[in-house]
Amino acid sequence: MTYGGVARKASIGLLGLLLLAAIGLATWEPLLATSSPGPPPQRYDSVIARDTFGVPHIFGKTDADVGYGIAYAHAEDDFSTLQDVLAMTRGRLGAISGQDGAKSDYVLHLLGARETVDRDYLKQPADVRALLDGYASGMNRYAARHPGEVKLAKLFPVDGKDVAVGFVLRSPFFFGLDQVLGALSGDKPLPPETAGAEPDAPDLSPVGPHGNQNGSNAFAVAPKRSADGFTRLISNAHQPWRGGVAWYELVVHSGTGWNFAGATFPGAPFPLLGHNRTLGWTNTVNRPDLTDVYKLVVSTDGTRYRFDHAWRPLERRRVWLPVKLWGPFVLPVPKTVLRAVQGPVIATKAGSYAIRYAGADQVRMVEEYYRLSHATDFAAWRRVLAMQAIPATNFVYADAGGTIALVYNASFPNRKPGYDYRHILPGDTSRDLAPGTVPWARVPQNVNPASGFLMNANNTPFQAAGTGSELRPSDYSPLLGIETDTTNRGRRALELMGANPSISATDLDRIKFDTGVSRASWAGRWYADIAAVDPRGDATLMKAQALMKTWDWNFDGRGGADALAVLLMRAGQKWHYQRLAELDPRDELQNAATYLQTHFGKLDPALGTVLRLRQGSVDLPMDGGPDTLRAASLWDEAPDGRLVVRHGDSFVMVMAWDKAGRVASQSIQPYGAAITRPASPHYADQAPLFVRHRLKPVWFEPAQLRRHVERVYRP
Repeated sequence: MTYGGVARKASIGLLGLLLLAAIGLATWEPLLATSSPGPPPQRYDSVIARDTFGVPHIFGKTDADVGYGIAYAHAEDDFSTLQDVLAMTRGRLGAISGQDGAKSDYVLHLLGARETVDRDYLKQPADVRALLDGYASGMNRYAARHPGEVKLAKLFPVDGKDVAVGFVLRSPFFFGLDQVLGALSGDKPLPPETAGAEPDAPDLSPVGPHGNQNGSNAFAVAPKRSADGFTRLISNAHQPWRGGVAWYELVVHSGTGWNFAGATFPGAPFPLLGHNRTLGWTNTVNRPDLTDVYKLVVSTDGTRYRFDHAWRPLERRRVWLPVKLWGPFVLPVPKTVLRAVQGPVIATKAGSYAIRYAGADQVRMVEEYYRLSHATDFAAWRRVLAMQAIPATNFVYADAGGTIALVYNASFPNRKPGYDYRHILPGDTSRDLAPGTVPWARVPQNVNPASGFLMNANNTPFQAAGTGSELRPSDYSPLLGIETDTTNRGRRALELMGANPSISATDLDRIKFDTGVSRASWAGRWYADIAAVDPRGDATLMKAQALMKTWDWNFDGRGGADALAVLLMRAGQKWHYQRLAELDPRDELQNAATYLQTHFGKLDPALGTVLRLRQGSVDLPMDGGPDTLRAASLWDEAPDGRLVVRHGDSFVMVMAWDKAGRVASQSIQPYGAAITRPASPHYADQAPLFVRHRLKPVWFEPAQLRRHVERVYRP
């Protein structure tokens, strides 16, 4: 045979191998994936009534019927995101979104979220499991009717366990566990306080990029501080405007007496905040130190670790992460998952670290959230919170009887005196390991303060009600790890509410949409440092400093310095909220000035020209900025230089109970009910109201809804 013939055969053989490899990469993931048989067959009786803003009002004879309708309605509006959440609970998100999704899949295995649910699911109350199965059945029904929208083969059917896994996996990332995992996984030195991580550490949060930066505002006013004797509560969550933790508004009515208006996340079978007829609550992210990190002493072969003078086997499990390359091709990436007595283990070049975190290895947060929405008075509501299954998040509460409360909710790990849990702990001893959770009685709570108001804006719970009405830090052990941070929003809210002895509905609306910056806040010091920068003859810096001197400390869009000031505020938030060292003010002033000159040809473009809300063909000016009560926290830089907001004020709900105890509410969100459906009239129909600080009515009672129905159907 000639050399050419051999070469041709070799080429054909190589092409054959490449073809086999391509077929393998395109088929292995769905072939090896396991799917659920789905919940037991059952007929669900749900009715969905869409109001004129497209908000679903779900009716059912049972709560499970309602759960079925919630899933179906949400899938109609955002099936794409729901599938991402479900793929995440199955460890298959990487097959959809590549490396970023694979990071979440790794965390699923690392934390043992599915193993926890498999172990404890049947221990959950029957009505909770029925609700989860109803919700799963609603998603299965939508997927069966719309097979062309399904992203992954064998993703459906899903069952109640899949829904529960989402709670177990995502809950700890609201108090910053992703920061710790990101620092360790990236072989970055862990900061002295485990609540903060280096900004370039890989994001491992299943709730999406910057999951640890989710802020929020909450305001409650009791009748004695209200101008008209009403009780008022404002929910002002700051979340991404798209993705797995974007709010979805809904109203539910069950024949069991479950009546609730509020919002939920993709993958949750009930509202997570809002109100029923007699009470309501909202949440803001709190940041206690709820994560303990232990450095292990590992044997030279890496198979054992020392604990209390004895060697124990290091639990290990091999998992395969799917990483989408392009098209149908998915690369299998092997990872080893480790665990020690303290919890999950991450092995790095610097050593192996075990992690203990609040609320680990349990699924009862599903029941707790569900029971909260059924409570009818403060005593019952607080008994539910005493389950301590929701690992963290502030609850700000109000009710028809005039009670207001701030509960600094956290499942504080038991800790032993004599150890500094803010730093890395020795992992070879049980002396610094105390199982269990701090009792509910020691959780900080500020109930009916003398001031008659409460607020939280991701600031310390010791700053919530004004002078003479605050909790005392000395009453709480430093081992709880309660943060002492404050925010500009927290400082500003206290200034505005504390100065007003009689807060009307109009006053509270003005406070919620306030765009001001407090000179007494961290931002005041940051701007002072910028003003003190030596320009060293740089003409641009001198012009920028001169412009900043004219700024009125308000991002209302009326001043020529607002755009420059908002860029500098964002630069400040990069270090302040992360508890990092202050960035160089000269560099940041130079960066901000250069950006505006490059994209707008001047330093003083109108804020609304720079800061935009964009959804499809909708393109509207925004006001506000990072860490302001009117929050525009994060944005994308568009090709035309505009800053397109993607995180900040998201779902806003204003609730009020009159003197007779009757509830009424209004709400707004940045886009509309159908945020991933461009053909829907509700893709961006709320945006014009949102940018003008306007709210829409919530037709909570069925009698109110009848006059504002767009369509009614059975899914």
